[in-house]
Amino acid sequence: MPGSGLLRVTVDKSHLITIGERLYTESIELIRELVNNAYDADATEVHVTVRDDLIRVEDNGAGMDLEGLQQYFNIGSPEKVQKPRSPRLHRDRIGQFGIGKFASLSACNRFEVQTQKGSFAARVTFDKSAWGEEGDSWALPFEYIAPDLQRGDGTTVLLLHLTRSFDPKEVEHRLVEGVPLKAPNFQVWLNGERVKSRTLSGHRIAVLDGTPFGPVHGEILVLPASASDVGPPGIEIKVKQVTVRRDLFGAEAWGRAAHRLRGELHADFLPVTTDRSDFVQDSPQYVAFREVVNRVMNEVRAILRQLSGQQERRAASKALREALERIQRALTRNPDLSPFGPLPEAGPGDQRGPAATTKSDGAPREKLIGAPETPPKRKRVAKKPKVKRLTPDAVVKRLRLGHEGISCCLDHFGEDGPECFCEGIVIYINRDHPLYRREARKAETHTMHLARLLTQEITLMKDAPRDPRKAFDRQSRLLRDAFTDTRE
Repeated sequence: MPGSGLLRVTVDKSHLITIGERLYTESIELIRELVNNAYDADATEVHVTVRDDLIRVEDNGAGMDLEGLQQYFNIGSPEKVQKPRSPRLHRDRIGQFGIGKFASLSACNRFEVQTQKGSFAARVTFDKSAWGEEGDSWALPFEYIAPDLQRGDGTTVLLLHLTRSFDPKEVEHRLVEGVPLKAPNFQVWLNGERVKSRTLSGHRIAVLDGTPFGPVHGEILVLPASASDVGPPGIEIKVKQVTVRRDLFGAEAWGRAAHRLRGELHADFLPVTTDRSDFVQDSPQYVAFREVVNRVMNEVRAILRQLSGQQERRAASKALREALERIQRALTRNPDLSPFGPLPEAGPGDQRGPAATTKSDGAPREKLIGAPETPPKRKRVAKKPKVKRLTPDAVVKRLRLGHEGISCCLDHFGEDGPECFCEGIVIYINRDHPLYRREARKAETHTMHLARLLTQEITLMKDAPRDPRKAFDRQSRLLRDAFTDTRE
């Protein structure tokens, strides 16, 4: 009858390195992991050095004694799970799995840890080729060293005999995203320069919502359209202040507006994958998180539409103001084209500009050139108004012509509506018209397009000539003088 016994389980040590390499497909992430280890150890400063021949990560954290070193090299240790807060600064610890140090060998052939805690100081060397030649032995070379009292407690990690090169700018980018730089009492330095989180300006939307597993908080930033190319678009999802993923949460379908979205959302309750590159998306925590985010993104889209409308109104107002100023100068040069007769010329010292018409006593300041003795009177026929009510987006400005004036209104009259039309002394321009939308994309063409439409209606206001060629010639004169530099 067969007896019972124990079956020895062995693991090829090379598999550990292979697993680490696969988990950290981009070995640059290893530097981020080493800095986060320093954060977990209550370091207030971490100095990273990136050179062609080595990478050094030095911190002033708590350091490790012999037991701490054994714990450090214990794969899959539950230490940080059982003690999720650091002992001195009570930080939420970031690391969980403890495999990053072995994955470092995907970028170098030698990994050294030198640590000091009080009177204890030691060095552990992890040589890739020597470790592999030791067969079943899992021991690592260890040596005591003399404590450096001037240095104090802390740990230094060296990656030597690098098998790939590291771009310091790319390292900085990863540190900005993957390290809690905004945490109090924590600074990171790269090659002597402090690494700082990006500061962007724009419309900020605060987020604070609850789930059964914990809060979701942070802010979403809508950048100005002119700054939409600052860094990659998207909202960073952070767990314990470290970016796990950047996402647009469906805003990809919003067109160019999505490029203006930045920000960060913190959800420390989310379970992450082993390499911290994504979340366990079928978990109830992630499902609850997405429900919150969907509500937030609906709000963001409404605000984005509102901001886009405000920017469009500002651009339209600026273009209309410039067009009217140019047309006013052109009418001063061409008084015979004014719908209200010739404009008065301002005398010396008159600060009222081309719209000035009289002295304080009402007497004319100067003789009107070419003015008819008796202005012709028009018989006005009451017509049913086309415009009964303006939208809240309407932009209205007035062009003063002596005592008279013309009102100009930019508003929405539908894509199939007229490009422009006139009612009395009000000129309406349709912002929904395809030509307007196309020309409004650039400030220069926007102003020219408005000037063309306005001079067209002003020319028709004059006396509605039956000869189309005559009307075109009048408009051409106004446009020419409107866009001729008055300083010439």
